[in-house]
Amino acid sequence: MVALVDARRQIPRTDAVLADQRLADAQQRLGRPIVLAAVRRAQERAREGAIEPAEVAVAAAASLPPLAASLTPVINATGVLLHTNLGRAPLSAAATAAVQAAAGCTDLEFDLASGTRGRRGRGMLSALAAAVPAAEAVHVVNNNAAALVLAATALAAGREIIVSRGELIEIGDGFRLPDLLQSTGARIREVGTTNRTTAADYAAAIGPDTGFVLKVHPSNYRIEGFTASAGIADLALLGVPVVGDIGSGLLRPHPLLPDEPDAGSWLSAGAALVTASGDKLLGGPQAGLLLGRADLISQLARHPLARALRVDKLTVAALEATLAGPPAPVAQALAAGQASLSERAKRLAGRLAGARIDAQPVPAQGAVGGGGAPGVPLASAAVSLPAGLAGELRAGPAVRRGAVPAVVGRIEAGRLLLDLRAVPPADDEALAAAVIAAAG
Repeated sequence: MVALVDARRQIPRTDAVLADQRLADAQQRLGRPIVLAAVRRAQERAREGAIEPAEVAVAAAASLPPLAASLTPVINATGVLLHTNLGRAPLSAAATAAVQAAAGCTDLEFDLASGTRGRRGRGMLSALAAAVPAAEAVHVVNNNAAALVLAATALAAGREIIVSRGELIEIGDGFRLPDLLQSTGARIREVGTTNRTTAADYAAAIGPDTGFVLKVHPSNYRIEGFTASAGIADLALLGVPVVGDIGSGLLRPHPLLPDEPDAGSWLSAGAALVTASGDKLLGGPQAGLLLGRADLISQLARHPLARALRVDKLTVAALEATLAGPPAPVAQALAAGQASLSERAKRLAGRLAGARIDAQPVPAQGAVGGGGAPGVPLASAAVSLPAGLAGELRAGPAVRRGAVPAVVGRIEAGRLLLDLRAVPPADDEALAAAVIAAAG
């Protein structure tokens, strides 16, 4: 007689699989729910006959993610320095180390010398003030939109904000500046036309209900031709506070971006208050910077809404390290020379070609992105690959295992371009490994 045994009966029990040392160790790193889900997926594969029952523990361990969080590390090879969908500015090593140090208990609001409560984020605020000497005082909230909301609520709720029709921008994902400002209870007073607004247009609209004049840098588009706009110096003569939104986060002039406004210059020209982003050209974490007159900053910082918009200790640490530490990766990428980029593209393409991959070095053109320097091209270099590799580089098996980082490039003329403008040279080896893994 021959006994037939259903293979599904040989599938190990869940508790037995979880006792495997690899999975026991993973529970300490990832937590029980993630490991348990991987085990159950492996057991189901065994029931379907995709793997042998004896392979359940191995399959479960192999499918575990590298981190407990679902965010996947990505190499930004799009050529866009500040790619909003990829998290904008990558943090410097100094900022990353500061975040790690701040992950535990810190003296965020505690004076270690006296043993009493201290000013929250005092080191970060001091570093920001030192970086913008033209500002009498500074404050930080969780993003630039929050900075504008706080300013509108504290200075113009129930009153008018005067703004040019050509500056009523949409900031992305369907969010529009007028809607944002009106949500605070302020009223928008539009002046001028889409392409031409003069200081006289603002002056004619000023009245007893004016909260402030808002000057917005159109950071994600550009109007050319028959145009006119009033500068900060002209607006500062109108007798009401001028709030300037510079958008991209430059704190001082940049030689490679002469047309991009910076906080120091606008404050020196007479702006009462300037708002900026921390995760754009500044190269730090997401944050909204408020810089300007001491009386206005104090009014904003003491407003009840400021508590709801304040930043956490990780942002405090990262922003201070960005301001006080070495140049951020965005600054290094912006300053990268065309010759060095081309040489890197040749080396990478040569190595990939040696692995029998259709790879060619090509010239390319990048951009600042993230609402910065619209229309300003950045000469770059890229590695051209078959377009079919794009999906594998983004989410192939090696990426899912955490063996290589995900790589995001762009498709041009039927080819996948891996633009090196935003890729640090230290990541070239990881980029090559990812391409080789994607090519099988």
